[in-house]
Amino acid sequence: MSTPEHHEEEPVTKNGFTDPGLAHHRPRRADVEPKADRRAERQVAALFGLSALGTIIAIWAYFGLDAGDGSDVDAVHRMNLWIGIGVFLAMVGIGFGAIHWAKTLMRDHEMVEERHALRTSDENREAAIQNLKDGVTDSGLGTPDEAGTGVKRRSLLKGSLITALAIAPLSVLVPQIGNMGSDWNISKFRHTMWGPGVRLTRDPDGSPIKAADVTIGSVFHVIPEGLNDLEHHEKMAEKAKAVVLLLRLNPEDLKIQEGREDWSFDGVIAYSKICTHVGCPVALYEQQTHHLLCPCHQSTFDVSDGAKVVFGPAKRPLPQLPISVDDDGYIVAQNDFDEPVGPSYWTRLKGDSTTEATSVEEESH
Repeated sequence: MSTPEHHEEEPVTKNGFTDPGLAHHRPRRADVEPKADRRAERQVAALFGLSALGTIIAIWAYFGLDAGDGSDVDAVHRMNLWIGIGVFLAMVGIGFGAIHWAKTLMRDHEMVEERHALRTSDENREAAIQNLKDGVTDSGLGTPDEAGTGVKRRSLLKGSLITALAIAPLSVLVPQIGNMGSDWNISKFRHTMWGPGVRLTRDPDGSPIKAADVTIGSVFHVIPEGLNDLEHHEKMAEKAKAVVLLLRLNPEDLKIQEGREDWSFDGVIAYSKICTHVGCPVALYEQQTHHLLCPCHQSTFDVSDGAKVVFGPAKRPLPQLPISVDDDGYIVAQNDFDEPVGPSYWTRLKGDSTTEATSVEEESH
């Protein structure tokens, strides 16, 4: 008895190119095993539940953990750690849940629609719409098909997804709303520890600097005298505003700015270390060009010409600290900076590098 010969389908060739066709579809376990389908559904729901739990953890950490007035650094770190864990779980749970849902439960059949004229036939349109409906139905979000086969709705998944999406933003919004009542006294940005007679000291040991110690081309990282005596939290807050770079140039290379004739001493000059772009520490000095470079975004300042911006995104020169030398030969500040250090903020008058809005001036007086 002869057996029929098996003939493989010849590949279709168009315009000299062979169409390889679609690979044979391999069903997933969830497609053929009801237990695997239910297990995947529970796993997705569990991930969405994990997201909801993360939101609860973040809100609990914000309201339930006491950070006091911020002076207890360990308490602040502990609260921020748990808020971070909660936000992480809230976001990751939604993301991994959606990915697992798509890979195990949603429709995975490959479909090809050849390109034709812009206006397709009614049959093709109906087929495309039916493909979309099939995808929605297979995802578990749609209704049973018209034939009444009763593709089940995944109410568990829909409920867990909606819950996770609804409360996940709270993990971020609640701390922000809670902080709206915080101290917004922005005049704190206006003043630093520098004042008349405050000695310039080395960072970090706090030893005072004599003018004779500063040679041409040298650079000192400077903090105000007394900074190291503060409590840790207050010290960090004050240091973030008060750090200074002290340099010495040949006096002939300095272009003294109008009104600042006595702000330097024999080529010794001091500028804020805080970049006026986004507040990164400016610390790279090129002796030959007298340029200070911010490593974050390459803003470059010319210290021989009032620390004016010569390159990069910064828009304002670095604030200069007026200095002099006391009777013992130590370098001291004449006063605080004449303008706020660091990036611009909302009360600074636009386009003015030395003036603030009236509200802050009144507050400082």
